[in-house]
Amino acid sequence: MKKILTAGRHIALLTLPLLLTQCWWYSFSGTSIHPDAQTISVSYIENRAERINPALSNLLTEALMDKYTKLTPLSVINSNGDYAVSGEITGYTIAPMAVTSDEVASMTRLTVTVRIVFENKLDPGENFDKSFSGYEDFDSTISFDAAEGALVDTIIEKIVEDIFNATVANW
Repeated sequence: MKKILTAGRHIALLTLPLLLTQCWWYSFSGTSIHPDAQTISVSYIENRAERINPALSNLLTEALMDKYTKLTPLSVINSNGDYAVSGEITGYTIAPMAVTSDEVASMTRLTVTVRIVFENKLDPGENFDKSFSGYEDFDSTISFDAAEGALVDTIIEKIVEDIFNATVANW
């Protein structure tokens, strides 16, 4: 019985370093960052949508940089990071969603679409070029100008979370 316990301890001691090295990309914040990655560059997200919100590019770019700064050990730099995020806003649309019996829209939806290019210089297999979008509905009795600020903040939060998860959380 003593030999079995001793053998079990030896196996555990030998496999522990192997297990630890196999989990080197995991962190308790939920990110999967290459151990050699130290920087991420976030380029200014240009607004190329037909309808323009003048503050949207800056808000989105700043929110992305803040997210990486707060939730990863990566330093955010202007260019040539180990990871690079760039892109453009491709859509900013308002559309009626729910129509009443009087054929009047009771709900309206704001949708923002962003095309993101992600480059992982340490593992090019993780590179991608894809679109992310978020939307929020609002009561049509409220003017769009009155609702826009809160809608944009909520949509940016959703899109930034999706981009973050796709780039460093691998979800």
